Amino acid sequence: MDFTKGEVLYVAKPLNWTSFNLVNKIRWKLQKTLKMKKLKVGHAGTLDPLATGLMIICTGKATKLIETFQYQTKEYIATLGLGATTPSFDLELPVDATYPTEHITRELVDKVIPQFLGEIWQVPPVYSAVKVDGKRAYDYARDGQEIELKPKLLVIDEIELIDFHLPVLKIRVVCSKGTYIRALARDIGLALGSGAHLTALERTRIGDVKLEDCWQVDDLVVHLEQEILKNKISE
Repeated sequence: MDFTKGEVLYVAKPLNWTSFNLVNKIRWKLQKTLKMKKLKVGHAGTLDPLATGLMIICTGKATKLIETFQYQTKEYIATLGLGATTPSFDLELPVDATYPTEHITRELVDKVIPQFLGEIWQVPPVYSAVKVDGKRAYDYARDGQEIELKPKLLVIDEIELIDFHLPVLKIRVVCSKGTYIRALARDIGLALGSGAHLTALERTRIGDVKLEDCWQVDDLVVHLEQEILKNKISE
């Protein structure tokens, strides 16, 4: 493997890691083992700290492929908690409001879920990296400032109900770049005449790359060391 010329690595991001944590871990290990001061390492699509699953990490000249990967469709398994909302639309912040759920039946869920298939307009979460006047939306939110975010046109290629037991709803979503699954959870809650927030999220596919193709972080670190040692012996 030649990490300067460029390699593409498929890695499973652990829970509570930021995307930067993962990139930084791999960069640090490569630079230390290769005894390099600098090495370009980047990822093709951020995952929130509370999300897990597939991340594509590119090194060296392969970082030029990042944009191509970013525009490929992505698949997620999302778990929603019905009857409650949070400001961040996930578990990062505590519940700020509760709503009735007694009226939510399997029949209602089956009627509502297909409404999100195809082209949809979605307002990003206020706790997001969307820029407004050069400043990240989450910076305004953390400062207690209210801002209005413009809706974006997105495409949901597939949406499927996997499981439903009040107050838990689990769905599979295949979507375009820029889709916020947290915002989708919010909108599904509203469409059900209640509230909802994301309680778990796993990215299972980017393009043709699947989660089962991924390295676990610790296994990858060992593999990288072995590959680098192997290359040095063969030189």
